[in-house]
Amino acid sequence: MDKPTAQFDADAHAAEIREQGFTVIRDFMDAATLQAVRDGLAPYMGAHHGRNAFEGFNTERVYTLVARAKVFEDLTEEPRVLALLDRFLQPGYLLTASQSIRINPGEAAQDLHTDDGFYRQPRPRPAISYTVIAAIDPFTAENGATEVIPGSHLWGDHGAGGRPNSPEEMAAMLVPMEIPAGACFVMAGTVVHRGGANRSDKPRLAFTNQYCEPWGRTQENFFLGIPPERARAMSPRLQGLLGYDIWPPFMGMVSSLHPKKALQPGWVPPVVAQSPGPTRSRLPQVPPE
Repeated sequence: MDKPTAQFDADAHAAEIREQGFTVIRDFMDAATLQAVRDGLAPYMGAHHGRNAFEGFNTERVYTLVARAKVFEDLTEEPRVLALLDRFLQPGYLLTASQSIRINPGEAAQDLHTDDGFYRQPRPRPAISYTVIAAIDPFTAENGATEVIPGSHLWGDHGAGGRPNSPEEMAAMLVPMEIPAGACFVMAGTVVHRGGANRSDKPRLAFTNQYCEPWGRTQENFFLGIPPERARAMSPRLQGLLGYDIWPPFMGMVSSLHPKKALQPGWVPPVVAQSPGPTRSRLPQVPPE
C-alpha cells in the first residue's frame, strides 16, 4: 500500500491547490486496492440511505469507514496524501470524517456547499480542513461526479468579486471532476462544490476522507464510533489521526495523561480508578505515572 513519496511532487500538487483549490492524484489506487475497497464495503452496503436532501434520499453512505477494513486504514494514512496535507495543516492534524458515498441513478444534485463551512471564521481565510474524494467507479458528468467551482477557495463570505452570486451564476461556474476509477482529488475545505445529479443508469461509488486542523472539532466522534480494542490494533500514525495524541501543550489529554494510555489493556479512567470506596477495589489498577 505504501507508495514512495520521492516520485510524488507534493509541492507541485500543493501549488495546484493554492491556485485552483484542488489537485488530482490519478494513480491513487491500483486494481488490487480497488478490489479490496469493494470487498471491504460489500458487507455494509444498503444499510444507510440518506435522511435528507443533502445526504441524498437516493444515496447510500457508510460512515466511520476508516474502521471497516484494513484497506481503509491504509488509505487514510496514504503517504502521498499525508505529504500533501503536511503542506497545509499544522502538525497533529486529525481525521474529521470518513465515509463511502454511492449515488444511485435518479439522485438529484446536492446544494452548493463547502466542507469546512461549519467552522465559522470569516472568509477569505485558509482552509481549516481538506477533503480527499476517491473514485471507486469512474466519475462522469452524467453519473454524479463531484462538481467544483475552481478558485472559489479564495472567495470571501459573499462569493466571487465580494458580492453575492445567484445560484444560476454559480451553477454556470461548476466543473465536473471527471476522473477514472482509482484516482482521487484533494480539495481545500473552502472550495464551493456539490455532488452531481446521477442521470445515468448505474450507481457511482466513491469514498471520502476529510482532515482538519488539530484544534478543530471533528465531524465524526471516533472515540465513540471505534471500539478501543480496534483502535489499539491500528498504526500509531492512524491512532494520532483519530485523536489519540496531544496537540502541544496539552490539548487532548485525559485527566493529565497522554490519550494513548487509554488504549492500554486494562485501562481504567482515573476518575474511576481514583474514586474512594469499594468501587475502586473491584477494578484493575493501572501502574502509577
